[in-house]
Amino acid sequence: MKVLGGLALLFVVVPILELVILIRLGQFMGLWPTVALVLAAGFAGAALARFEGMRVLLKFQSELAAGRLPTQAAMDGICVMIGGVLLLTPGVLTDVVGLALLFPPTRRAVQWWVRRRLEKGMSDGSIRVMSMGPQGFGAWGVGGFGVGDQGASDLGGHPRLDPSKGIVIEPDDQ
Repeated sequence: MKVLGGLALLFVVVPILELVILIRLGQFMGLWPTVALVLAAGFAGAALARFEGMRVLLKFQSELAAGRLPTQAAMDGICVMIGGVLLLTPGVLTDVVGLALLFPPTRRAVQWWVRRRLEKGMSDGSIRVMSMGPQGFGAWGVGGFGVGDQGASDLGGHPRLDPSKGIVIEPDDQ
């Protein structure tokens, strides 16, 4: 039910709120200044997203070159991408959130909040994580994507997932 509420908020409430804000802003400033503000925010946001994206990419590469996992740079990259998309979306609220994701200090605060929510969800069991290893997804995984080529089990005789059907295929020899 939480997911449905979140989707309703995302696809119904936020656009209506954005429309109300744009109408009020248009009444206050006038039509053309409001349109100019939305366009200027889009162009400025695209330029800022490009600049921050390049900065994050360079940080990502330098972390890899130093032999470290670029976890912070990867999180920054995701935030910059989402921020850029939000800035290209017309609206005042999306512009504010997009800018918050592009500036490093506010981006760190958002990342801290998201990390805290994920840790809480993982500890109380409301969020489950499935990892992918050398054998694919989950415990047994997908031994290879050519499911029909290798039979119903991986090399160890374990059942495996059929990615085309999303089901577990039991080995014939059991």
